[in-house]
Amino acid sequence: MKFNVLPLVFILLSNITIAQQPTKTVAIKGGKYIPLYGTDSSVVTVKDFHMDIHPVTHQQYLDFVIANPKWKKNKVTRLFADKGYLMDWTSDTTFSNTISNSPVNTVSWYAAKAYCEYVGKRLPTVDEWEYVAMADETKKDARVDSLYNQKILSSYETPKTYLKQVGKTNKNIWGVYDLHGLVWEWTLDFNSVLISGESRKDVDTDRNLFCAGGAVGAKDLMNYAAFMRYAFRGSLKANFCIKNLGFRCVKD
Repeated sequence: MKFNVLPLVFILLSNITIAQQPTKTVAIKGGKYIPLYGTDSSVVTVKDFHMDIHPVTHQQYLDFVIANPKWKKNKVTRLFADKGYLMDWTSDTTFSNTISNSPVNTVSWYAAKAYCEYVGKRLPTVDEWEYVAMADETKKDARVDSLYNQKILSSYETPKTYLKQVGKTNKNIWGVYDLHGLVWEWTLDFNSVLISGESRKDVDTDRNLFCAGGAVGAKDLMNYAAFMRYAFRGSLKANFCIKNLGFRCVKD
């Protein structure tokens, strides 16, 4: 007697959750740039690195929490994620199919850092993120383009952009998508934007920037979108989980 095992094999395979591979990366050639808050004498050097072309999605994050149960919605320690953690998930391992390929949100800095380390990467620094994010489709530094900055500001005003799918925005000259228009993104050093600890003046500069007073001394007065990002980062704590905040990974 012969048995057809193909249907059985199909049934077994159909019940296996195939782990989604980490997002592809692109090489970012390092260079020098003047940060938003800087002057001609405060040039920052960014070394070569690789950046994910998309932010991490809900599906990718699901694979992570399945492999790391302590980061499940109902098991995470409140010290590492507040009560908003994965608030749109219907259980520890389920969410609406409509957000499967949308950027994961309401995840804390601790959770984002743990994910990046799990896939052999890390969170970008503020300077790395800003260095890549100042590019448009044709220029590595588009900050002097008022239309470019207005486009970014408009995206910040658009509600519920975190529901959009990744990869639908135009990629910039580096080949990176979605740095603007979907979610804000965690950085490794989000809580040390300007504080160097060298003098009390650092604190004053920090405060001025967050209330936009720092615009007076900024190198580029057009880039108000960046002022919003710096102010937003300065308001965060590492366990915050916010609707419009996600992340992507980089590697050296």
